[in-house]
Amino acid sequence: MLRVLMGIAGAVVVLGIFSSVLRTLVIPRPTRSSFTRIVQRAVQRPVQLLADQMESAEAKDRALAPVAPLAIVITLISWLASFMVGYALLEAAVSGLSVSDALVESGSSLFTLGFASGTRATLNAIDFCAAATGPIVIGLQVGYLPALYTAYQRRETEVTLLEARAGSPPWGPEILARYAQVELLDSLTDLFRSWERWSAGLSESHTTYPVLINFRSTKPVRNWLIALLAVMDAAALRLAFNPSQPGADVRMALRAGFVCLRDIADSRGIPYDYDPHPDDVLELTYEDFLKGVARMAEQGYPMERTPQEAWPHFRGWRVNYEALTYRLARDIDAVPAPWSGPRRTSVTISTPLTPIDRRPAG
Repeated sequence: MLRVLMGIAGAVVVLGIFSSVLRTLVIPRPTRSSFTRIVQRAVQRPVQLLADQMESAEAKDRALAPVAPLAIVITLISWLASFMVGYALLEAAVSGLSVSDALVESGSSLFTLGFASGTRATLNAIDFCAAATGPIVIGLQVGYLPALYTAYQRRETEVTLLEARAGSPPWGPEILARYAQVELLDSLTDLFRSWERWSAGLSESHTTYPVLINFRSTKPVRNWLIALLAVMDAAALRLAFNPSQPGADVRMALRAGFVCLRDIADSRGIPYDYDPHPDDVLELTYEDFLKGVARMAEQGYPMERTPQEAWPHFRGWRVNYEALTYRLARDIDAVPAPWSGPRRTSVTISTPLTPIDRRPAG
């Protein structure tokens, strides 16, 4: 009876880990693997606790930067170790080997070392399966990394380009202020078109490869989520203050942004309101809204509505993405920025949050 239970347990482990590998590396759609998620959380939590003790955003970013890549390596090791245990239980069930000898047998086969071998036909069959499993899993992981880092590079290119347009960290009003400052408001449409496509790509890559959500930028003042929030806020401000301007591309970029956030929330099991009311209360206060409007006015951004008239329209757009953005920003400890909500702990950042640019004299 004990060997039967060992065989059942071994089969469950092997099949369960195969399912995790397929869901994580092979199936090209958002599929949640409980095993992978548990391993990644186990890697992240102790580092997160350490980061929570740090007082600056830069120090926190340095601490959290290795977490996502390390989680990938630990996941691979965990898969292989689980396969080794699963095959060992199967071998112990079909032979007279002790559990320790079965572990040696399965490890020898899984890692294709070949220093241990049995003589029973049933044992040889399990050895052959184990010998095939090791190279397959490692090969899939090797093939997975280029796709992962290609998606990361595509994401970071647009985030880096936004730095000149939105400051560091980026801020929605800063985008409109800088475009007004250099008299490029007519090209805002190109920005929103680019970020509509970027949001679609992010939705696909970050739900298929959820570990990318925790990959951090090369600089502590950059973050993909804060960049997306800045673009969506700029779009909402544009629609709120300039109703006579063409709004189709602005609306599509804004919608693509919050649909992207909802897709990521679905992949992480985060609840949200599918149909918020335009009059729902925002965490962003009207006073903070006026500070952003003042920044836009400083650089001569044209406004067809007063701030009081524009506020209900802006709020009607922001209710679609504010709560989700704040939740994700807290979860991944994104760089603190204006209009981006609270973090796990209060931190300081040495880089100015809203850099003030001046028009050239003369």
